[in-house]
Amino acid sequence: MKILGLSAHYHDSAAALVIDGVPVAVVQEERLSRKKNDAAFPLKAIEWCLEQAKLEPEELDAVVFYEKPMLKFERILTSALRAFPKSWSSFPKAMKNSLGEKLWVKGIISSHLGIPGSKIFFTEHHQAHAAAAFLTQPAKRAAILTADGVGEWATLSVGVGEKMDDGRVAIKLLRELHFPHSLGMLYSTFTAFLGFEVNEGEYKVMGLASYGKPEYVDQVRQVISPEKNGAFSLHLDFFDFHTTAKRSYSEKFVQLFGKPRAPHEPLDPTTPEGARYANVAASVQRVLEDTLVEITKSLHEETGESVLCFGGGVALNGVANGRILRESGFSEMYVPCSPGDAGCALGAALYADRIFFKNPHVDFPDHPYWGPSVDPEELAAVASEDGLPIETVASDDALLDRTVDLLASDKIVGWMDGPCELGPRALGNRSILAAPHTVAMKDRLNKEIKYREEFRPFAPAVPIEVAGEYFELPPGGARLGAFMSGVFPVKPEWRDKLAAITHVDGTARVQTVERDKAPKFYALLEKYGKKTGIPILLNTSFNLAGEPIVTRAVEGYSTLRRCGIDVVIAGRYIVSKKPSHAVMPTDGGTS
Repeated sequence: MKILGLSAHYHDSAAALVIDGVPVAVVQEERLSRKKNDAAFPLKAIEWCLEQAKLEPEELDAVVFYEKPMLKFERILTSALRAFPKSWSSFPKAMKNSLGEKLWVKGIISSHLGIPGSKIFFTEHHQAHAAAAFLTQPAKRAAILTADGVGEWATLSVGVGEKMDDGRVAIKLLRELHFPHSLGMLYSTFTAFLGFEVNEGEYKVMGLASYGKPEYVDQVRQVISPEKNGAFSLHLDFFDFHTTAKRSYSEKFVQLFGKPRAPHEPLDPTTPEGARYANVAASVQRVLEDTLVEITKSLHEETGESVLCFGGGVALNGVANGRILRESGFSEMYVPCSPGDAGCALGAALYADRIFFKNPHVDFPDHPYWGPSVDPEELAAVASEDGLPIETVASDDALLDRTVDLLASDKIVGWMDGPCELGPRALGNRSILAAPHTVAMKDRLNKEIKYREEFRPFAPAVPIEVAGEYFELPPGGARLGAFMSGVFPVKPEWRDKLAAITHVDGTARVQTVERDKAPKFYALLEKYGKKTGIPILLNTSFNLAGEPIVTRAVEGYSTLRRCGIDVVIAGRYIVSKKPSHAVMPTDGGTS
């Protein structure tokens, strides 16, 4: 059966093609359109997926959208009416947005693909999150938690999943929490208050939190109250996100937490004002963690399951995930490579396949590499046209040896290999790699390459078998690290030797690498370990501020020309540059 899953119209649009229960192509629209967090209907992603499988649209058995537009419209309309007259100024815009393409999704799909409405289906938003979390991991049974800003009405759901011996699948929802009570909206409100872009800057809040002290925890607890079963409710007089699109926090919120930070105001945690912002970040981070731990403790006691599957944008908070794994009672925890809305394209397709059409479950290939493959010849061609030095090696083994020599001599490498990853994190196929040993390397990456705030940390990649030698991993931590989904302490004796990837609080967002899932990247780590004594590399996404992760070789080459990367590698080609080619960006991006 051939099923196309789609997500669109909020942020991170994507398409996923599942054939006979297994994905054959999944890609975010931004990776092809080159517009970061592209929310448009994913025409480029759809076209690429169908081309990969050599399918025409009429050959599809079903197209599945990741949420129910009418139910979402009901929530938007109801929320606006409840907030009247405060919502009056924003009501026309909200209705215009909803009454456009966001509501008439079925007609848009039918028009673009030329397929009848009978082939078009819809999941609920959190059903897609749940399927992406549960059906992509190996456990037969698991508790399921989903949490994000909002789907249609749901902002959080808990349930259980089971893959039965006869191939049937059950995903049972136990409870859900409804808008406007939302952990995602709580954290996004603080993201906006701290001057960062919502749906993009939440990572920055998590990084900034480590520089502060949770001195505002009592104030944060004035805006969110615990309920039974670990649930919670927001005190809505501190918020405006449910009444207007102009601002997410109210004047009462400002009275409680002080002056908000302007988006382009410098943020230095060592200054009094910067320290206040860091303390606010630390406080909301602590309350988020505490709330999630209570929810998952309750879910563990209720279900008795040993495995937790966590989906939704909140699952990208690796610090919270580390605490959940240590304190909830679950012995294993799985977060998919793309727990946010892009992953919902895959989740919707899988939910339809297993639940709607009752197809038997088949094992899911446990890796994130579902996107377009890099063409090394493209890199050689564009570099040759510009007259840049191109080094060609005779074998993969020689390439790895040469790359290790470059990294060991403190060169920064743009690394492109095979299909690109699904999700927001580069996991070894579209990565910037560097030696992990010095603070100077971290500072150079932030200032000369990523063009971002100095308080942002970098992640280490390490072979899974030796991860426990360098990092304090709880039981299940190595598996959680497969997609950089957990933050764990660096062992004290290694912090000085791993200074570039050790955050100010002594932690790191660890990527554990398995040989059979990423053989070339694994071999690179092994060889680097043999040369330096430490089989760990700094791994950050191959992109500049405000841009998506690179997909094609020409995009990697363009990035080389515009920042302080020393070389770019694709296939058996190594392209270097002259120092004069490094140009600072002019847009002031900070992501």
